[in-house]
Amino acid sequence: MTQARQSAVEIVRTLRQRGYQAYLVGGCVRDLLLGREPADYDVATDATPDEVMGIFPKTWAVGAQFGVVLVPMEDRAGEVAHATQRCVEVATFRSDVRYSDGRHPDEVRYTRDPKEDVQRRDFTINGLLLDPLEQDRVLDYVGGQEDLSRRLIRTIGDAARRFAEDKLRMLRAVRFAARFGYEIDPQTMQAVQEHAAEIHQVSRERIRDEVLKMLTEGRARRAFELLDESRLLPEVLPEVARMKGVEQPPQFHPEGDVWVHTLLLLEQLPVGCSRTLALGALLHDVGKPPTFRVAEDRIRFDGHVEVGVSMAEEICKRFRLSNDDTHQVLALVANHMRFADVNRMKNSTFKRFARLPRFDEHIELHHLDCMASHQDLSLERYTRERLAELPPEQLRPLPLLTGSDLIAAGYVPGPRFKEMLAAVEDAQLEGRLNSREDALEFVRREFGQAARGE
Repeated sequence: MTQARQSAVEIVRTLRQRGYQAYLVGGCVRDLLLGREPADYDVATDATPDEVMGIFPKTWAVGAQFGVVLVPMEDRAGEVAHATQRCVEVATFRSDVRYSDGRHPDEVRYTRDPKEDVQRRDFTINGLLLDPLEQDRVLDYVGGQEDLSRRLIRTIGDAARRFAEDKLRMLRAVRFAARFGYEIDPQTMQAVQEHAAEIHQVSRERIRDEVLKMLTEGRARRAFELLDESRLLPEVLPEVARMKGVEQPPQFHPEGDVWVHTLLLLEQLPVGCSRTLALGALLHDVGKPPTFRVAEDRIRFDGHVEVGVSMAEEICKRFRLSNDDTHQVLALVANHMRFADVNRMKNSTFKRFARLPRFDEHIELHHLDCMASHQDLSLERYTRERLAELPPEQLRPLPLLTGSDLIAAGYVPGPRFKEMLAAVEDAQLEGRLNSREDALEFVRREFGQAARGE
């Protein structure tokens, strides 16, 4: 038994010993029944938040107003985990109420009946209770076990009502179906399609997190096919929805239009890949639809990289991505076409290209891009071989000159300093300069003698 599960079971045991009902609930029960190790554990109980906080020595009442208390796991030595470590979410049984804001209940009504509690949860496969103290007995009041065997995502009760309580559940239906390879119940899908435009009531951060999970949980293609089918795609990512039907030159893209190409690329994203690689893969051709044109019987996408960078920046801003992640996503979009020239690059150009932060992601995106089109990996192989031949000191050599060196040599600080230092670095990367003295002589030859006394 894992430490996480052991901690959750001990919480259930402690609550039972105090005379309360308590069960494992939700996604952890679903995952256990599927033979998967849960990412986290939740407990449902008829103890109120105040009672829970009175029983356990350290808790965090992060959602006590909605009946939720976090109880930290114990480590192997029996000491309570730090607040930054994992916790078990302990939720009090609640009955169903109105959700006027599309997320939070207008009021919280506690109940002693676990059957009443699960009726308010999202999907049947997440509405199961498990008693770990009675040989893992499952309490199923919603048909969740049958839906697991049918491989079906279905809301508990009326789908429109469940989605009205929390609009994000529409995206979660798509994510769960993609993640587990399940179908979405027709009535549930119809409700998503009818209410898709209401997803804008959800915060951008929550939408972002669901989309990023879809991209990184290993079934990104299926997730985006379902986003399209559910009518959520044009609401959440209209720029991606516009890829559909945008033709590409068949000699370079025999697989089909921009949408098909992107789906084939998403299909290859591995489980647990970085969010930046995933978004770079999704958005690398986002600039093609607005730049599509036919000239002299040829399909062209003039400037699609520059347009794509601008569009990707807006999407990252809309998703409120961190500055670091945004910078990397934009770099992936901006540089993905440069591999076409990699075997013709000067040494200095190649070295600067290879010094891009997280260059491994650039190579991986190029690999995915090729595999989703012509499947010619010769430029990737060339890049990796050329990198392997470059010792670190040649790829990132210490600078031969600095601005201080130029000042000491008598040059007046100004805009030309950047040009001088860049020229020196370029010659150094080409192997034409190897010492400070060589570099100073190069500057004098290329930019003239220092104007001392000025």
